Amino acid sequence: MTVSPGAARTELVGRHGDGWKARVAAPPERGRANDALVELLAGALDMTRSSIRVVSGLTAKTKVVEVDGLTADEAEGRLTRSLSS
Repeated sequence: MTVSPGAARTELVGRHGDGWKARVAAPPERGRANDALVELLAGALDMTRSSIRVVSGLTAKTKVVEVDGLTADEAEGRLTRSLSS
């Protein structure tokens, strides 16, 4: 997942190469952007925040996110559907 912090609004942008791109309004300070990303993904995936965590790239724009209880295909489908709504 590629994340752009400090954006005008928080939103899931769509596919970006092999992953997804998101923008978050939160600044890249003290984990705020990561927290905003988890919040965004929780809503898009219809999951709890505690089911989603950033496991790599905590201080980088490119992050690896782990989601409990979903396969990669299920997550992909939910993210794609969330863009349509």
